[in-house]
Amino acid sequence: MDYSPLHAPAAQIPETAQSLLGWELTAGPVRVRLTEVEAYAGTGEDPASHAHRGPTPRTAVMFGPAGYAYTYFVFGMHWCLNVVCGAEGEAAAVLLRAGEVVDGVDVARERRGDVADRDLARGPARLVVALGINAAANGTSMIDGSGPLLLTPPKRPLARSAISAGPRVGVAAAHDVPWRFWITGDPTVSSYRRHVPRRRAARTAEV
Repeated sequence: MDYSPLHAPAAQIPETAQSLLGWELTAGPVRVRLTEVEAYAGTGEDPASHAHRGPTPRTAVMFGPAGYAYTYFVFGMHWCLNVVCGAEGEAAAVLLRAGEVVDGVDVARERRGDVADRDLARGPARLVVALGINAAANGTSMIDGSGPLLLTPPKRPLARSAISAGPRVGVAAAHDVPWRFWITGDPTVSSYRRHVPRRRAARTAEV
């Protein structure tokens, strides 16, 4: 299988992210075809990346090798899944935002509840729940079959003419950078919500 796109330089992460659309991700009985992704570069030029300021115990996995899973917890309730990309020592990752469940629909629905097929993995948190994974996947290979996830390329790459691009979702910095990519018109793509900073309640003036 051709995993070469994952090893492209971190500076090419937007192109890498687009190339991952149409790939399939399998975890046990559930298989998902990726329909929406989001690129992040830890090259010092992307303040939205967790690795923007260099490696930490949390982000060390983002510095390679490529093809490994990077998971993180958001809003105290949801797990998100990324695939690490780029040469070792260069931090880059692609957030897997949404997909179409193409196998194991019944299992995915048991995990997600009574929802429409299009909503089973429509959004990064839903995708993780549908696949049935958690923090244990962090730092495991997604390409050699040794971990809980297996990422496989399609027989034919998706045509670039079938791909749309737009701003990223839920990031406080560089949210207007058009590094979110999706298969145009696919019903499993998540809805866009622009980041809105939280406002602190005004403090009552002391008398």
